[in-house]
Amino acid sequence: MHLVPTKFDQAFIIEPRVFEDPRGFFFESYNEAAFTDAGIDAVFVQDNHSKSCAGTVRGMHFQAPPRAQDKLVRAIVGRVFDVIVDLRHGSPTYGQWEGHELSADNRRMLFVPKGFGHGFCALSTTAEILYKCSDFYAPETAGGFAWNDPDVGIDWPVDSPVLSAQDQQHGPLAELPVMFQYQS
Repeated sequence: MHLVPTKFDQAFIIEPRVFEDPRGFFFESYNEAAFTDAGIDAVFVQDNHSKSCAGTVRGMHFQAPPRAQDKLVRAIVGRVFDVIVDLRHGSPTYGQWEGHELSADNRRMLFVPKGFGHGFCALSTTAEILYKCSDFYAPETAGGFAWNDPDVGIDWPVDSPVLSAQDQQHGPLAELPVMFQYQS
């Protein structure tokens, strides 16, 4: 397993070591010891599976303290443009975003630490992602901000996305209260 740093401290792209032959492939999608060695101490308690049609944008979502979540995201069918935004006040990268293509073919994963907004856009006809979470879903602490907030400026690969009613209602990042503090 190879952990590739992103521009954000604590967030990583994970490239698994894949063993392929004519029968198919095998790889470890999670290894607690490898994560611990990299300084990631997340303990995952819930797995989620999401299926989306082409052009769907899901995001930008987070879960606030005391139920904040680390996430480990990977595509198992198709391709997604996966995006994270730093929500940690005081961080040198606060409000900045980064996007990565995750696909069933490249098998890359994204570790999203607590304090980040997360979303994705389905790039293929159908896309399915699996993601591990370090806390259980808690609707009372779930939140989001506008997928197209001009102050954040995410360069989505779609102009007219398919959105949930909830995602259509989110306001700008600037209107969110301070929920996460940066700790170096």
